[in-house]
Amino acid sequence: MDIIKVGVAGLGFIGPAHIEALRRIPGIKVVAVSEHTEELARIKAEQLGVETFHGSIENLLKENIDAVHLCTPNNLHFEMARKALEAGKHVVCEKPLATTIDEGKELLELANKKGLIHAVHFNIRYYPLVRQMKVMREKGELGEIYSIVGSYLQDWLFYATDYNWRLEPELSGKSKAVADIGSHLMDLLEYISGLKITEVMADFNTIHPTRKKPLKPVETFSGKMLKPEDYADVPISTEDYATVMLRFNNGNKGVITVSQVDAGRKNRLSIELSGSKETYAWCSESPNEMWIGKRDIANRILMRDPSLFHQESTSIVSFPGGHNEGFPDTSKQMFSEVYDAIRKGTMEGAKFPTFEDGLRELILCERIMESNEKQRWVKVE
Repeated sequence: MDIIKVGVAGLGFIGPAHIEALRRIPGIKVVAVSEHTEELARIKAEQLGVETFHGSIENLLKENIDAVHLCTPNNLHFEMARKALEAGKHVVCEKPLATTIDEGKELLELANKKGLIHAVHFNIRYYPLVRQMKVMREKGELGEIYSIVGSYLQDWLFYATDYNWRLEPELSGKSKAVADIGSHLMDLLEYISGLKITEVMADFNTIHPTRKKPLKPVETFSGKMLKPEDYADVPISTEDYATVMLRFNNGNKGVITVSQVDAGRKNRLSIELSGSKETYAWCSESPNEMWIGKRDIANRILMRDPSLFHQESTSIVSFPGGHNEGFPDTSKQMFSEVYDAIRKGTMEGAKFPTFEDGLRELILCERIMESNEKQRWVKVE
């Protein structure tokens, strides 16, 4: 088996998660990494056990690599992805794919023109029970979908002293909670249901209109606190919370709520699909079980067990029942499908989320922001 050589740009929270997942897949080797300074790249590379490091994406792309993973702040995704594609590299990009719809369209067109494999890291699709829900729905077990209710709740911005680059529109984009975690939720509900969102009605709230920005470095999710004199007051324009009502192309409706200020909710995505035959409910904080609701007989819990799954769902299950799989496994399963496509040299039959899915989420986020600004229903083209 030929070794596929990979470069990873961006080594904050998610970059090392990509590297760990890639190392669990036979035939793939992370050979180089980059950060925004050479010194930081050197420190991170040493911690991660990667020999080659660079202080720019341009130098990373000069390496003998086949693919690149982009794990940088949002504002860098477009230029980095464009340069990588022009250099003939396959690209796996963190969400969002870009910060505007036009940028997303340009990247999709370029990737297709170059004939390169392209993916966006909507990894939540790769929990085994998510795939099982999708297959059950496709087999008609759910029936007609009456409604979808979802939420994605976190608490990492609960305090006014919580701060991160995602709070700065010039780095993250005009939306925060919706673009960051809402994009995962909307991708998931369309993926499982097979429906398309046709109209949105959104209402945002900024809980902390002023936050205290640390004047000293502090890592996201570290739980560390600085002294009062170590902060500067910064006005916040992006949302901490959003509720969005949805209309679907089957004529029925749903609603989602996203929040990053819910104390105690560390990373809780919950989704419930109500159909004409039964209801499915799943939560990312209990990812190895799925609730199935019935009207006239007892409800039941389906545990993650490949022996109980439809055959079409078992390809992303690595362990027998009772051996739980979680967040790190989702990236491994997704990247396995991506690199299978790279070996085959074709996107045909790809199940993983592509730049087309990334563009879809950019469109949805733009329409949701428009709806909030105008306080009315907005159609999704």
